[in-house]
Parts: sequence; C-alpha cells; structure tokens
Amino acid sequence: MEGANKVPPDGKFSEVPGVVPTPIQLEEEQGTAGVHAGTTRVDRLLKERIRRNRSHQLFDYDEASYDGPLDFVNGDGSASERLVVVANRLPVTCSKDQHGHWQLQVSAGGLVSALKGVSTYTTMWIGWPGIWVKPGRERDALTAMLVQEGCIPVWIDPTLLDMYYNGFCNSVLWQLFHYVPLNIDSWQKMSEHRAMQMQWQAYQVANQRFADVVLENYLPNDIMWIQDYHLMVLPSLLKAVVPKMKVGFFLHTPFPSSEMYRTLPVREEVLRAVLGADLIGFHTYDYARHFISSCTRILGLEGTPEGVENNGTICRVGTFPIGIDPERFTHALETDEVQSHVAKLLNRYAGRKIMLGVDRLDMVKGIPQKLLAFEKFLEEHPEWRDKVLLVQIAVPSRTDVSEYQKLRSMVHEIVGRINGQFGTLTYVPIYHLDTSLSFTELCALYAVTDVALVTSLRDGMNLVSYEYVACQSDNAGVLVLSEFAGAAQSLGAGAILVNPWNITDMAQAIEDSLCMSEEERRERHRQNYMHVQTHTAQHWADTFISELNDTHIEADLRMKHAPPPLNMQEVVQAYKNSGKRLIVLGYNATLTTNTDAPIGRVGGLGTKRTYQEQLGKSQAKVNPKILASLQELSRDPNNVLVIFSGSETHKLEEIFGDLPVWLAAENGVFVRPPPQHLTPTQQSKRPWRALFHGISKEWMESVQLVFDYFCERTPRSSVEVRETSLVWNYKYADVEFGRIQARDLLQHLWTGPISNAPVEIIQGGKSVEVRPVSVTKGMSTQRMVGLMAEVYGINGVTFDFVLCIGHLLGRDENMYSFFEGVRVEGAAATGANGDGRKGSTGAHVLPAATQAQQLLQALHKQHQHYYHHLPPNLQPPGASNGSNTSRAPASPLPPTGNHTPTHSPSHSAIPQGAYAAVPVTSHSATPPVVCAAGPTAGPTAGPAAIPQPGVQQPGVRVGSPCGAATAAPSGSKAPQRAHLQQGQLQVELGQQQQQQLQEQHQ
Repeated sequence: MEGANKVPPDGKFSEVPGVVPTPIQLEEEQGTAGVHAGTTRVDRLLKERIRRNRSHQLFDYDEASYDGPLDFVNGDGSASERLVVVANRLPVTCSKDQHGHWQLQVSAGGLVSALKGVSTYTTMWIGWPGIWVKPGRERDALTAMLVQEGCIPVWIDPTLLDMYYNGFCNSVLWQLFHYVPLNIDSWQKMSEHRAMQMQWQAYQVANQRFADVVLENYLPNDIMWIQDYHLMVLPSLLKAVVPKMKVGFFLHTPFPSSEMYRTLPVREEVLRAVLGADLIGFHTYDYARHFISSCTRILGLEGTPEGVENNGTICRVGTFPIGIDPERFTHALETDEVQSHVAKLLNRYAGRKIMLGVDRLDMVKGIPQKLLAFEKFLEEHPEWRDKVLLVQIAVPSRTDVSEYQKLRSMVHEIVGRINGQFGTLTYVPIYHLDTSLSFTELCALYAVTDVALVTSLRDGMNLVSYEYVACQSDNAGVLVLSEFAGAAQSLGAGAILVNPWNITDMAQAIEDSLCMSEEERRERHRQNYMHVQTHTAQHWADTFISELNDTHIEADLRMKHAPPPLNMQEVVQAYKNSGKRLIVLGYNATLTTNTDAPIGRVGGLGTKRTYQEQLGKSQAKVNPKILASLQELSRDPNNVLVIFSGSETHKLEEIFGDLPVWLAAENGVFVRPPPQHLTPTQQSKRPWRALFHGISKEWMESVQLVFDYFCERTPRSSVEVRETSLVWNYKYADVEFGRIQARDLLQHLWTGPISNAPVEIIQGGKSVEVRPVSVTKGMSTQRMVGLMAEVYGINGVTFDFVLCIGHLLGRDENMYSFFEGVRVEGAAATGANGDGRKGSTGAHVLPAATQAQQLLQALHKQHQHYYHHLPPNLQPPGASNGSNTSRAPASPLPPTGNHTPTHSPSHSAIPQGAYAAVPVTSHSATPPVVCAAGPTAGPTAGPAAIPQPGVQQPGVRVGSPCGAATAAPSGSKAPQRAHLQQGQLQVELGQQQQQQLQEQHQ
C-alpha cells in the first residue's frame, strides 16, 4: 500500500481517460493464455487472417435476426463475400429510346472505377435510379434490367425526394459541411425552422427506405459500404436489425469543426446514427479530427485518433484519401481523337501560356476569387498581357436556386469587366464556358495547359487536380492549389498552395508558376505524378475494405474476451426458482440516467438543459418506476437489497431513506441497515454505521485547497466534499480543457499534499477522487455481509441467488471478484487508467442503464405475479396494503449510543472473513456491470454455474481487476475461509463470533 501513490505521472494519465484500448489477441490456438509483448496490431491481424483462412471459418452472425440463406454462391459454385455499395444514386442513367424501351448507360468514372480493382468481391449497388416510375409492369421491367447490371433500385417519390435530397441533404448538410452557415433571414421568419423539421423527417424516411431495400437483399458475410452525407442515418438502422453486419461509411465532403457542426439542430441524432458504422472514413486527417472532436464535445464520448468509444464498442475513424484511375487518362491521351483535339488547341493558342480552371458553378469553388486574382495579376504585370489566357469551365449546377443564379451573374460580370479592360481585337484574356466538356475534349485541354488553378474555398478532395497531373506526363505543368481543398494534403509537396481569400497571394502564385524554371517544374510534377499513380481509386477502395475487415476482426477478438450480454430471461427464471436472494445495485449510472454529455440531451430540434446542468451541478434522479420496483422487491422477506454509492449519506437517505434496504454510502465506508432492524434510539439519532475505523482525515484540508484552486481555474467544474473522500468533477467543463487541467491537478497532488498521506488517487472518466487507501467496494461488501450475518444469523446469509449490477471504476471491481468466491484482502493496485477500462472481472454486461432498470422492473412484475396467486394468509407483511414494512426484524442492531461515523464501538467491527457468492457480470465502459446467478440443480439453472472452491468454471472470471495483484493489509489476522456448497453461501467465522451468532439465532 505504500506504493499506491507512486504511479508515475507520465504515460498512464497522459492517455485520454475512458478509452477502451485495442484488444491484444491471445494465442488461443497455441494453448497459451498470455500475450507476447512484442506483437503489433498488424501481426495480430495477420495471424487472425491466417487462422481463419486455414479453418475456413466465416464471421458468426445472429441467426435469430436473419432468416435468409447462409451463403452467397458465385456462378462457379464457390462461396464469396459481396461488397454492397449503398449510395444515393445508382451509377446508371435510365432513359427510353424512340420505341419506348428502357435503355441503361453505366457511368465510367467515380466509384465505378474505384471498385474495379476490388476483384475479390462481387459488387452490388443499391441506390436511387434517378427517375420515378409508378408501381406496375413498367417498374418491374426496369427493376429487372437494373438487377442484371448489379443494381438494386430504391424508389422514392418526387415529393419525398425534394424534401430529402434538395431539402435536408443539399440545403442543410451540404452547406454546413462546407462551412456555409444557415440562412439567418429565413430563420427570423421561422420559415426555415419549420422547413427543416419537415426536411429532417423526410431525411429519416428516405434513409429507412434504403434500409428496407438493403435488409431485403442482405446475405450473411456481405460488406455494406455506405457513401456520403445523404445516408448518415442508415448505419444505425442496419445495425439495429443485424448487429453483426459489416458496415462502413465514407464521407466524400469535408467535416466541419465542432464549433461549426454544433449549429446543426439535429447534431446529436446525426452523430449517434453514423456511429453505428464499424468504420468511418474521411479524405483527410483534419476531417477525421473534427468528427472525433464533435463526438467528444457534443455527445460526451471518449475519442482517440483511432476512433470513438460508443457504449462499450469502438467505432474506428480513419483517413482514406481517394484517387482517380490514371490509366484511363493515359490511354485516352494516346487515342487519335484526343491527339486531334490537342493539335487544334495548340494551333489556336499558339504563342500564349494557357491557364485552366475546371469547376462546378458553386459558391464554394472560389471562381470569383480566381477571376479577381487573375485581374490583379494582369494589372500588376502588363508585360504578360497578350501572352497568357485563362480558360474557365464552369459546369452549371442547381440552376433553379436563386443563390446560384446570383453567383452566375457575378461571374459573368467579372469576366466581362476583365475582357473589356485587357482584351484586344486579337486577344481575349478569359475564355469562359458555362457548359461541360466531353471526356476527350477535357483530356486534350488538360494536356496543353501550362498552369491549373484550383481555388476552392472548401472542398472535400477535388479530383480535378489529380486529373490534371495525370495528363501532364509530357508538359509538366504547374498546379496552383487551394489549401482548403482536401487534395492539398496529398499534392501539397508538388503544388503551389494558396489561400483563395488572399487575392494578392494568388496573383503572386500565378506569376511564380508562369516564371518557374524547367527543372523545378519537372521536380514538382514528378512528386505529384508519383502520388497520383500510387494512390489510385482502386487503392482507395481496397484500403478501406481491408481496414473494415480488420476492424471486424478486432471486434471479434475483443468480444472473445469481453463479458457476454446478460440474458434477462434467464435471470428472471433464476430469480423465480431461488429461495434466498441478495440484490446489490449501484446508484450512479445504474438506477439513474447517465448525464455525462456536456451539452445536455437533445429532443427533436431543441436542446433541453436545466439550470443545475448549466452550473455543472446536475444531480441525476431515480425514475419513480424504479423506486416502485425497489419497494416491491424489498417487501419480499426472501430478498435482501443493497444500494451502493460513492455519494454522501444524506443523499442516499433523502432518496432511499424510506425503503427497507441496505444503504452503503461513500463507497461503503458507512452502512445503514433497513429501518426495521434498528432500535428506536438508532433510528432517531444515527442509523449509519462505520465499516472502516481509524481513517485519517488530516490530508483532506490540504487536498480541498488544491481542488478549490482548480475549480476556480476550470469553469463548470465542481468539488464534492464527503466525510472520508474528495472528488473533483469536470464532466460539464470543456472536454479538452478539463483533461489538461486534470493532468495538471494530478501533478500538484503527487508532489504536494498526498505525497506521504495514506490515500490514493482514483481517476474516473471525468473526475479525480482522493480516498483512503484501503477503501474499496469489494472490501466494504465483504464486511457488510458480516454485518448481515449479525442481523439475520448464519441462515439468513445463505443466498442461492445473487444479482450485482453496477457501473464501477476498476479500483472497485473487486466487488465482483468477491461475489465470485475470491477473498478481498485489502487494496488492489489501480489499473492503467484507474477506471476499469483495461479489464473487468465480471461475466455479463448490459449495454445501458435503461436495460438494468428494465431488468429490475421485470423482477418486479415477476414478484407481483407470484404473490398475486397466494392466499392472504401466505402473503408477506405489507403485500396487500402497500406498507413499507417488509418483515419483522430478525434482530435489531446492538445499541450504539451516541454513534459517530468515525468512532464506532468495538462490537460493530466486522469480522475479516471472506463472504463469497456467485458469478458476476461486468463491462469495462459505459454500460453497467451485472452479476447474476441462480440455482445450481435442475433444468432451471441460472445464467452461470456457481464456482466451486479451487475450480475455474467456464464463463466465470476470477481475479483482481486489471490483472493487479492483491496483498493483505499489514497487521491483519489469518484469513478465514469461504465455501460455496450446493449453491448456498457458507460463512465461516471465528469460533467466538460463530458461537455468539448461533446463540442469538436460537
């Protein structure tokens, strides 16, 4: 215990608190239980792939949730995985010929080219076909044609399509992701708010349409790859039906910073929905970083550069810069048609330098800024007039939107002004085309261009720069690239990066590109060309799919060593068939709703926060239904209920004071038995009893000064002062700032007030607690069972059903080890994170506190159903009139007189024997941990077998939390023995104490 505070500050606490690490693959096939220290993530994945290939094992899927065929068979009869690409638009164009027959034209670029290189999968597309056909024979015929091309249509009527695509997708998400704020003028009239509500509903309905089609065509082992912002709700819809489905999501647009994204009214709903994917891909690291930051700041989730932890699961976030198919452009340049176009352009623009801009006519493409920079260049460098020209291709888009019409007029005005000022009879500075060019014409124009100008104000990637580099193998032209385009992080080494908002900077970049030496141009082009040839679209697709498979392998490995979900039906059945029951419940995040989100809950389109939440002092409340369930369960004389909490005694007394349950405050330092087991004197004065004696409090004043200092430095943080411990909570503070302050706080504590004090630091997800070194919930539980033996007698603690539910720190998970039959012998060392993230001793898990509450309500209903059929003379006291008195006390506690928590009489000291019970369940992250056990004999056995002494049972995890060793406290007596025999807890006490209890029982 002397080394409890000697944890080095560097390393452990520099990690982001509360993040579940990547699991280490155990060498199961070699029969080893250890882990090689030198293994890397790549090594583990390669070993797992080899093992699966040798055994020909596929991923396990939930057969109960899917009734379709088990395998997808190719034409040659071999089983294969399918790659299902789900996009807003199918890569085909549907039209009718002059005879009224449907004609399909498959697109040649984009994702189609990217997926050509993924030859190990059979590709299928699901999306909107681009037209609306009423149900009937005509739709059936077109659907059959699309299926032959590997495309499954999703039919969306025009009204829904307009609200979904033109409304929420383009008017809300697309603009927000490109840093275009919402229209404040429309919001002042509330018209935009009402329209957004309808558009959001349409967006959800459209995503559900896609989900229905996907599930209708889903086969086990299919890989679902969802594309872009149109379908951000789809991952959660698919996972809700098939939890083990492989789902990847890729966003082709930028993702804004959290400060920009938080302006979206449905910010939480969109984030939580897309987190249903196993892997989320972005073009650049900046976009991935912004997404993780939004999840952290808005949802309160823990994030690392690798991904986001979401309720115990890891959603990986990666960077996958997309590319093009360079061979397509290389081959096109060799054709006679392109060579003919090249010759015409060289003859047309002979003697002049050609600058090129190819953009969609859009507000974020920076076309006006490009024209203004060219105008400034011609003003400052008259020697270049009549020697350089700009060809600007502006492909029209959304011509029916007023903003785009204004943009078009602005561009035309600038072009006319420049041509009028600097043009002559034989020279036109700008050739502006409001149209698109054919592929061969575009390749020829790329080939003859000397300087390409890409001046996007915000762009996801911008592949025009890639296409230009691919066509410049001979000319070695210069690329002037906006630093706000995603391609700047890929081609920045060879391009001239500019800020499109700085007109002077761009004018200077134009001059530098035109005056650049041949050697520099060749070297810059070589670097860009190598990147374009290496990072192709096929490489992008293959990398993403490989990472998705690796993510699923890691998830499988993680699940092998993680507690399985708890079967609540088995628990209810075990409860029904048991005789004597012990139910131990945590308070925070188990009986209450988790309130860790820093922004508060979002309902619909509005944020709801209480005044206490704004102050950072919100207190979670217990649902009245849960209180009713606890009341009903505690009325059964065969039930013993215990509520554990780290809170103060007065908080528990205020909430549960009227219930006939055992209360344990401040992590079990103080215990209050049920009121019916207290004498009138104890009830009127001090019903709480101290389980730990001689606790030093000399350190508390100095530690509180440090906590108060950091509370002043950290807005919306708070200090919780308890009788034996102190907690600094920063869950409502800014996430990043709170973490920095927490690390600084730990440094102050280690070097100052606790350097020699008998205390330890417990670092939670968003809190720092200082408590006495020997106080844990496991030790408290062990002593509390001894106190129960004093109250009820030995037979009163022979439980054959134990249910333990809690959301605990790793330091306190020895409570579960105790219920598994492991003696708690003092303070175990804290794990790497100090919050149970590195390991857990439980056996089952509930994914959320709401399910824990549902389990209690299910036991409540079972209890009501059972006693409803009993005659009145057999019903327990209070079952008919609703009295709080559940049973007559077996024996009141010995009188304590004027009892104070820190100085308890000697007769209340709890024996140091071990009091064991049955297996528990646990989870290392947000979900509450559950321990459940039932009878051992007969067909109604509980969810886990009861461990026998010295025997390791399947599914039962025995040992100290986080793999830390335990040590008996100095000066402790010889350990007493604990036995589990025939499903009942047998407690051996010292001879004198056992004789006293037997006499008391007789």
